[in-house]
Amino acid sequence: MPQGRPLTVPRDGLTTRARRNSPLLAVHTGAGKGKSTAAFGMALRAWNQGFDIAVFQFVKSAKWKVGEETALRELGRAHEERGVGGPVEWHKMGSGWSWARKAGTEDDHAAAAAEGWAEIARRLAEERHDFYVLDEFTYPLKWGWIDVAEVVEVLTARPGTQHVVITGRDAPAALLDAADLVTEMTKVKHPMDAGRKGQRGIEW
Repeated sequence: MPQGRPLTVPRDGLTTRARRNSPLLAVHTGAGKGKSTAAFGMALRAWNQGFDIAVFQFVKSAKWKVGEETALRELGRAHEERGVGGPVEWHKMGSGWSWARKAGTEDDHAAAAAEGWAEIARRLAEERHDFYVLDEFTYPLKWGWIDVAEVVEVLTARPGTQHVVITGRDAPAALLDAADLVTEMTKVKHPMDAGRKGQRGIEW
């Protein structure tokens, strides 16, 4: 794709503008570092365009504080106070989904994951947000907590122009087939291989 231009233009009857406004389903998978980081980078671009952003973090502990959460929450406040960018919501399974107002830490993880997906499906049907990050969502799919076929059906049939980015290792084949954009992060080298622990500003 030289200079962002497609090598071929499909004969689908759509204009360039219509294709540019098509909803995107992206999957960031693979064993390498950077899957969530890349997704949150896309969320920053979406915020700058004034998109309504919703982040749903699966699996992560409530105690784990990622820098992107702080930054995006501040950007959400900037939208509320000054009208710049777009609104931001951040929901984390490990702390109990915010709409449920449950502690979450003692809840059954599979049930909590299913509850999170049900809420996402409702919001997609309502066209509640413009840009979704489903962080580490591949794990509840891999573990059988959420039905892959149902997820693919909901995502491919979602109305409007809602963009969805999914992160996590071992993304199921059906999800990859349904996606418009698939990036596999491949580890070539990692400081932890040399015994170094995670660092401020790099991992969090």
